[in-house]
Amino acid sequence: MPQQSAFKSAPYRRYFPAAIFSTLGGWTLRFLLGWSAWDITHSATWVGVVAGLMLAPSLILSPLFGIVADRINPRNGLLWTVSLQGALAVFASLALLLGAYGLPALLIFSTALGVASSAQTPIRLALVPALVPRESLPSAIGYSAVTFNTSRILGPALGAALLQASSTITAFIVAALLMLGAVPFLLAIDGVTRQRATATRNSFMQQLVDGWRYARNHPSIRLIFGFTLVNALLGRTVIELLPALSGQLLSGTSTTLATLTAGAGAGSIMGGLVVSRQSSDETRLLLIMSAGLALGALLVAMLGVNANLPGIVILILLISLITTVVGTSSQALAQLLVDDSYRGRVLSLWTMLAMGAPALGAMTMGAMADRLTFPPVLACFAVLSLLALYWLNGRRTHLMQNL
Repeated sequence: MPQQSAFKSAPYRRYFPAAIFSTLGGWTLRFLLGWSAWDITHSATWVGVVAGLMLAPSLILSPLFGIVADRINPRNGLLWTVSLQGALAVFASLALLLGAYGLPALLIFSTALGVASSAQTPIRLALVPALVPRESLPSAIGYSAVTFNTSRILGPALGAALLQASSTITAFIVAALLMLGAVPFLLAIDGVTRQRATATRNSFMQQLVDGWRYARNHPSIRLIFGFTLVNALLGRTVIELLPALSGQLLSGTSTTLATLTAGAGAGSIMGGLVVSRQSSDETRLLLIMSAGLALGALLVAMLGVNANLPGIVILILLISLITTVVGTSSQALAQLLVDDSYRGRVLSLWTMLAMGAPALGAMTMGAMADRLTFPPVLACFAVLSLLALYWLNGRRTHLMQNL
């Protein structure tokens, strides 16, 4: 099926500015929380814990919010989640103003952001296919990745600039204003209704069980989830630990972290553009995903033997590029293969792996790095990923036969 640009769809054009504002504000907020973890504790373990708390709720809550996504108008759901994240940034600024912004408050804010994100992602994934035709899905997913990862550059850069030029309170307020800036654009999207007319026929628990059963009995989706898990525990985990990598490998400042995060964002923008130019050819997307993971594992191993900023920035850029290509390809494959009546639930399971698994990876890698340092830990994760990839590729023929 030929590739078609998502921007040919008027609803997607109205959604795109909302995505820019919400993701820019979200990345600014994530940067501020991640930097606070290192600034307060100077511990890779606590950085991993904070990163994990921003991701861990997806492991538990994403399937539940996937059912919600199948029951509601996803545009309205995004309005709620974006507004909640804006409110969270306001509360963080108030905690700073009152002198209550210590480690306990940081852990609470990180968990709250994780809960809001675990709701927003499956709702967003349910909304995008409603805005574009099927042949535009890879394009829409690719441009969404570009938006997300452009914000990965601009958000931390903005956060670091605000920390240096003003104060942390001001930085949190700016993050709140950015996220709330998405609201008018979301309100401009019309013609999107509740995703499934039959969504409320079964009980909440029955829908949850049905979604799990559908994914378990679909061999193609099962293997896509396997590749997604490897990607989440490799490249995504490394990206989540950038504050600790910056501090331990480079003895860096907030500017160093912003530079590394900008490198990750630049790589992800390139990766999103790569996928945005792909057709909805399932076999091609699968091959891109498999080859990318193998190369990504080698780059992660190389990361541990570099001790200079330019070299690490280049490696982070490449790792992020590959992680984005693999992640967006796996999402596109899941979107293309899933039946509409199960879209929210299956994509919530994808979210649970893509967003939740790095929580476990960050906690594990961070704790191991405090004991062993990053070089041997990164090498270990790379080897384990290659072994898992070998096992998955042994079943790729079966997957391609089902595409």
